[in-house]
Amino acid sequence: MTRKLPNILMIVVDQQRYDCIGYSRDYPVQTPHIDQLAAAGTWFANAYTHIPLCSPARQSFINGRRPESFGGLWNYNISLKVSALSPQEHAWPRVLGRAGYQSGYVGKWNVNPDFDPTAYGYDHYVSEGQYAQFRAEHYGAVRYTASFLGEPDPIPLPDTETHWLAGKACQLIEQFAGGEQPWHVRLDFSAPHLPCRPAAPFDQMYRPEQIPQWRNFGETFANKPYIQKQQLHSWDIQDFTWEDWAPIVARYYGMISQVDDAIGMVIRTLEKLQVDDSTLVVFTADHGDMCGGHRMIDKHYVLYDDIVKVPFLLKWPQVIPSGHICDEFVYNLLDLPPTILEMLDLDYEGQFHGNSLVPLLTDTSVAPPWRENVVSTYNGQQFGLYTQRMIRNRHWKYIWNPTDTDELYNLDTDPAELTNVIHDGHAMVVQSLREQLYAELMRCGDGLVNNEWMKRQLLDGRKL
Repeated sequence: MTRKLPNILMIVVDQQRYDCIGYSRDYPVQTPHIDQLAAAGTWFANAYTHIPLCSPARQSFINGRRPESFGGLWNYNISLKVSALSPQEHAWPRVLGRAGYQSGYVGKWNVNPDFDPTAYGYDHYVSEGQYAQFRAEHYGAVRYTASFLGEPDPIPLPDTETHWLAGKACQLIEQFAGGEQPWHVRLDFSAPHLPCRPAAPFDQMYRPEQIPQWRNFGETFANKPYIQKQQLHSWDIQDFTWEDWAPIVARYYGMISQVDDAIGMVIRTLEKLQVDDSTLVVFTADHGDMCGGHRMIDKHYVLYDDIVKVPFLLKWPQVIPSGHICDEFVYNLLDLPPTILEMLDLDYEGQFHGNSLVPLLTDTSVAPPWRENVVSTYNGQQFGLYTQRMIRNRHWKYIWNPTDTDELYNLDTDPAELTNVIHDGHAMVVQSLREQLYAELMRCGDGLVNNEWMKRQLLDGRKL
């Protein structure tokens, strides 16, 4: 593409469900600014994270490969030690620097505990630690009592982390826009990750009695892996009813709307500087959140759509069609790096495990050949190591649990993923999905399948 290089604004939120964005037209969460971006660009209705965990997801995003290929199996800030992405690995933001981009990273990092974004190609970094210092200086130690279940934040909205980070991103954009070089700003919010602590007025925006119950809240865990029911006991939520969950979900909704309000600040800055038409805007999330779905919390030990399906949009008026909803299966974090570099006609020395989305954007009237499924992975975390691999197409979801019962969901008849039909006479479906899963894991260098025992489970039917 021979055109002036666009500016790039990339907004990534943490633990955001797909169905809790207004544009998904599902649950009643208000996100007018994100909806505005989606309506002016392309919204991906079937976007999936390749791993629903903060650190490995972000490491992959910087590098372009699945985390199992470089050892980023789980969050490095938990007691279990694991490799973080080394600065010696390829990082596509460096390519932007060589192409003349000014760049800045604002907010949550989670790629390496010892090296910040400037070691991976960014020029400037505004950290969450800097916000913590600002908050301590202005408000001292704020005491919270509800732990991970959340509660209102007494800090005035302009000084909350969401709006402070958005303000810093606006300052960078204003600084960069005064020069001749194109710029790239990445804004990473840690919200709406639990504990959700919305500030006024968002702490009262949603009333618990008005929150609709999740469609999969009637989970019984019959014929499900043991670890799912154990997760409730690990968090001490095994006896929670919907009346217990509704206030928690209301705060989750409120936090999402608060983030959306902060994003509005950035959108207005683009408009004020008259660079909105020349800026490629990306909005997505690292993964979703159970938040009471299947009666569970957080995101561990499951690969339900609550956490693997994510919001994802691209907006660039000069290139990307507006008002388009793409229904193809895409990976948000794996497909974005090759997409951006192809749009900019820039070369990358590393390897990408995703595909460029450009064919899905250039002529929406013609459906190009595209992937028929997505694969997500999980490797365990603070409650113990537990390996899972998922493959999902339009009709079926299969989850391989090497040390427990597998899961199979008929998405045509059971979109809420409540009934595991792994032993209900679908042997040919299971075998086909296992073969496709094995091929994708081998292609991407996943060491889990690179031995005879695991190969026999997937390809030779040695799995109960």
